[in-house]
Amino acid sequence: MNHILVPIGSKENASNTLQYAIDFAKEIKAKVFVFRAYKVLSKAGTFINVNNILERETNLYIQAIISGVDTRGVDVKMISAKGGTIESIHAVHEELGIDLIVVGPRSNSIKEEVFLGSTSGSIVKQTEIPVLIVPEDYKFSPFKIALTAFKSGVLNQQNVLTPLEEIKSLFKTKINLLLVKTPEYKEEDLIVDASLKAIQNKISTSENVTTFQGVLEHFQSNNPDLLCVFRRKRGFFQKLWEKNTILKSEFHCSIPLLILSGRQ
Repeated sequence: MNHILVPIGSKENASNTLQYAIDFAKEIKAKVFVFRAYKVLSKAGTFINVNNILERETNLYIQAIISGVDTRGVDVKMISAKGGTIESIHAVHEELGIDLIVVGPRSNSIKEEVFLGSTSGSIVKQTEIPVLIVPEDYKFSPFKIALTAFKSGVLNQQNVLTPLEEIKSLFKTKINLLLVKTPEYKEEDLIVDASLKAIQNKISTSENVTTFQGVLEHFQSNNPDLLCVFRRKRGFFQKLWEKNTILKSEFHCSIPLLILSGRQ
């Protein structure tokens, strides 16, 4: 993981998310790109170029966030992008090759009942880049135990596990697998991919209605400091494909959540 992208939303959460990303990047020797998109106005004023003003204000906002954290010698660069957030992230990824997105769960949402806000939810739903969701006010520390939960052991894409493999290598993280057998399972779902087996420290199975309920059942016994899931339409965030937000009643997480590729 060489390039980390940090989309920033409200100032209240942005500084903590960025500091976490920088502290993480320091450990893995990565570069950090602080990102914010701004909307283009199709009808700018006759005497004032509103889009130039928006770009300048966006840059000033990013600079203010960066100046409020300890960069710790990490190479931190800013990116202000004209257009929508998702389209801009795709463009940045195409140009730079982003290995990981670090984002806060709610971004711009101020609703207390929301776990995953519309911006963060859209990033998870509409990109293939691995995403690390950092709880509010959470401080970085090397991962000791990663609980990796899934309802199908089939991996249809190459290099899906690269971020998890690198974390295991760098921090000597124990990778505990949890295969959750849900009511709609297929027999092939119970076959665990060889690449998953190669990084596991142990594997457990559970029978539950959802993967999340399986995680709740096994959370205390594993005591993880990182939860890892896959981005799948019939997986952990099944409701995310119905809407871009996830309520705390549907899912919540008090530790960092790593979402890997693996779309089906």
